[in-house]
Amino acid sequence: MDFTFTEEQRAAVEAAKAVFADVTPDRVPSPALTPGAVAEEFDRPLWAKLAGSDLLSLVLAEEHGGAGLDAIALCLVLREAARVLARVPLLEHCATAMAVQSHGSPELAAALLPRAGRGTLVLTVAAHGRTGHDPAELAVTARREDDHWILDGVQTSVPWAHSCDWIAVPAHTGEGEAVLALVPRVTDGLTLADQYSTSGERLAELTLDGVRVHAAHLIETPGAWDRLRQVLATGTCALALGLGEGVLTMTSQYTGKREQFGFPVATFQAVAVQAADRYIDLRAMEVTLWQAAWRLDAATGGAGGPLPSEGDVAVAKIWASEGVRRVVQTAQHLHGGFGADTDYPLHRYHAWAKQLELQLGPAAAHEEALGDLLAAHPLA
Repeated sequence: MDFTFTEEQRAAVEAAKAVFADVTPDRVPSPALTPGAVAEEFDRPLWAKLAGSDLLSLVLAEEHGGAGLDAIALCLVLREAARVLARVPLLEHCATAMAVQSHGSPELAAALLPRAGRGTLVLTVAAHGRTGHDPAELAVTARREDDHWILDGVQTSVPWAHSCDWIAVPAHTGEGEAVLALVPRVTDGLTLADQYSTSGERLAELTLDGVRVHAAHLIETPGAWDRLRQVLATGTCALALGLGEGVLTMTSQYTGKREQFGFPVATFQAVAVQAADRYIDLRAMEVTLWQAAWRLDAATGGAGGPLPSEGDVAVAKIWASEGVRRVVQTAQHLHGGFGADTDYPLHRYHAWAKQLELQLGPAAAHEEALGDLLAAHPLA
């Protein structure tokens, strides 16, 4: 078996590194010192650079102006983005574009994907339901009315909603299967209320009151929402990994030059052991991430496994949600009081890590979901 990345995937990483090379986390005010959002919208100049480097069209087919790459390539780029806390809707945009490409009507794909690949149209997705704890598809109802669907309900904590052009909204019809509606941000019956993330980003609570969506803009394919949800979860694990690696690098550099008793503190056994434990966390996060991303791509190609791909995603979420928390906590400890200094970037990484942990949800919940899958699919 060959576990190395393909030439195209490695090229995507190099392009991402070039784009993010000049990005610094302190481009916006500190979330610790800002009562509301650190900025009104995402980093538009960085978004333009991503578009110019063809990274927004990475997962799109050639017919839509893309490179035709996979979820692994997307996760590789997300990993680089998180190292510098890039403030762009890269995950939500690309994951939604993948759903439209795989399951949307030809009319919808032609209308959205070429512009999405060029970055002139921005996509996001409502994935957190009414409270952030209930399934997102249960928070909105969809009923058919001639050649339209009528949506009613509430979705909370929608990232970048105020700055996007279209929002993917999961909903239920009362008949079991979830549907996915593509809704323009400016449309009758849709209102956005300000919310703020732990990292200081502007989110939105969506209220849908009789929103009319043309049938061509609604995806009814069974499993389409589940697939999108798994891509979002796996991409969030990639963000957690990149952030954790960035934090461990900062910690290594700091402890290597911070001296006590005439020696760098990195040479003290207690410091080295803690750093080594966090390195192990990151390697576990990495291997489970690539397993989950590979299973998503393999499932698309028809390859199966002893468990559905939800099992691999659950394992990746277990390690990511626990691991990213442990990494930043250890980093704060090893930095001493310097880690809380608002002129030093570590506190920004801590805030982003907490937001990612909240998005991923508690490891215990994912362990329970994994247990249910094992019970339903006994391993021979």
